[in-house]
Amino acid sequence: MNLRSYGVLATAAVLALSGCSAGADGPDESAARGSVSITNCGRQTEFPTPARRMFVNDSNLISMVLALGAEDQVAAVSSIGRDEEVLAEHYGDAVAGLNQVSDDYPSLETVVAARPDVMVAGWSYGYDETKQLTPDSLAERDVAAYVLTESCRQAGSSARGIVEPWTALREDLTNLGAITGHEDRATQVVADVDQRLAALAEAPQAQEPPVVFVFDSGEKAVYTSGAYGAPQAIIESGGGVNAMAETSDTWTEVSWEKLATSQPDAFAFVDYPGQTFEQKVAVLRANPATRDLPAVKEGRFLNLPYALWTSGPLNVEAAEEVRSALEGWGLVPVS
Repeated sequence: MNLRSYGVLATAAVLALSGCSAGADGPDESAARGSVSITNCGRQTEFPTPARRMFVNDSNLISMVLALGAEDQVAAVSSIGRDEEVLAEHYGDAVAGLNQVSDDYPSLETVVAARPDVMVAGWSYGYDETKQLTPDSLAERDVAAYVLTESCRQAGSSARGIVEPWTALREDLTNLGAITGHEDRATQVVADVDQRLAALAEAPQAQEPPVVFVFDSGEKAVYTSGAYGAPQAIIESGGGVNAMAETSDTWTEVSWEKLATSQPDAFAFVDYPGQTFEQKVAVLRANPATRDLPAVKEGRFLNLPYALWTSGPLNVEAAEEVRSALEGWGLVPVS
């Protein structure tokens, strides 16, 4: 998982739409195109609307576009393979119709070759200075770059995250709705997320919420998620406490000692290639810092796909899965 950084609130403000209209089923291709001005990570950027040739990287960002019903406006995608099955379960045949041009995160050349008018990615979700694939390099080639809000870098820091995760998701869905011309659908998706979160909030809560540690992967150190990552919101909404809630970042490395000190009641695994579920369990059961933890001895492990843990509309399903697991382990009251 290449998850790391960019910064400030993303709020869409529609400017000159010059006669461009969009119905509930999608943008009107016969209407004149306009533009939308969006403040994304502190930068004011003009996007063509409706976008007609988007390049979308990573399964969580692809899930946003699919949730909006904008798959026909996608010229190419990358890094979807690990979650193709789970996305197909939620978005059906739209997934099979996507043009995947790279199994991994793309190069600048790969993106440009797809002739996009908009790229949708994030810092360490595709944008990368070492590859010279950045919003600035794309702007030089007349491609408007949208940055995942969760990945916005904090001012004067390499750490990521500038607003709480559910707010970041709502802003991305709203902004992408404006860019694609699917504003009505974006409103519906956000409302569905909020309705399901309200149901979780009404569930009976534990007097002492259980501590959940997000174990993305680990060998010499442990890759996990802090206060600004989607798991923070997912775990809290599911009735638990993120073990790394005091870490002001999204996805980051911590020591085994820090993991052990948090005394987690359960572990949440990010399921994707690199380290299998069985390998993660074996590492936790072998490491002196974790092998005697009750959560490890009793096998309190929740394994969910990458697309559910990284910022996207499937985060609310992850929160429901967390709640169900915690109830099953007797760590929160049955709802």
